[in-house]
Amino acid sequence: MRNIRLLLRYDGTRYSGWQSQEHEENTIQGRVTAVLERLTGETIRLAGSGRTDAGVHALGQTANFRTESALSCEELKMGLNRYLPEDIAVYSVEEAELRFHSRLNALRKTYRYRIWNSPVHNVFERKYLYSLEQELDEKAMEQAAARLLGTHDFRAFSSYRRTKKSTVRTLEQIRIERRGEELRLEFTGNGFLYHMVRILAGTLIEVGLHKKSPEEMDRILVSLDREQAGFTAPAQGLCLVSVEYADGES
Repeated sequence: MRNIRLLLRYDGTRYSGWQSQEHEENTIQGRVTAVLERLTGETIRLAGSGRTDAGVHALGQTANFRTESALSCEELKMGLNRYLPEDIAVYSVEEAELRFHSRLNALRKTYRYRIWNSPVHNVFERKYLYSLEQELDEKAMEQAAARLLGTHDFRAFSSYRRTKKSTVRTLEQIRIERRGEELRLEFTGNGFLYHMVRILAGTLIEVGLHKKSPEEMDRILVSLDREQAGFTAPAQGLCLVSVEYADGES
């Protein structure tokens, strides 16, 4: 038995997210699994490092699967990229230890949210940006971001209605970077809840528009109430940048 680790990139625009679903075949996981089964002749259970939502993109999604196939890693890589659609690419295929699991062994993840902050449309990258004309107060956004760092119960920043699982996460870093007319928000943490990054982005945008103050972040966290946080920013601006593991790889 072999355990194979994949590094994927994809444009999530036309997919219903990463996770395979009953009655929904158009997912990243579903497309990759179908090609792997074609190549190996086996039933494949593909695990991903996390579930990106419908319309969300990835530069560094990690996945793994077990197989009895004798195909080399290079043969698997060539076969995957031959049969996958053009908006999904496999950049790396490697042997992993049998105990490796792309989700359970992940130490931290980094997501990037891109905002096109200009009244002039970005014609060529519009599918990968959230377009916002109003000027943003970046200093206020940085102050709010600082209050969100650390280990907290982020239930207020999640779309979970009911869950028995812990909603405590550690947010290690939020970077806010201006690149001309583009504003980038990068979030690094040990894990993220359903819609958490998009709600964090929406909340910081509301701070930047002076609809919320930086000081309100403390109250929102303590409230555990989704209604207190900001809007859920649109999916197309979000990208999973990297997933880090103890072996130093991502």
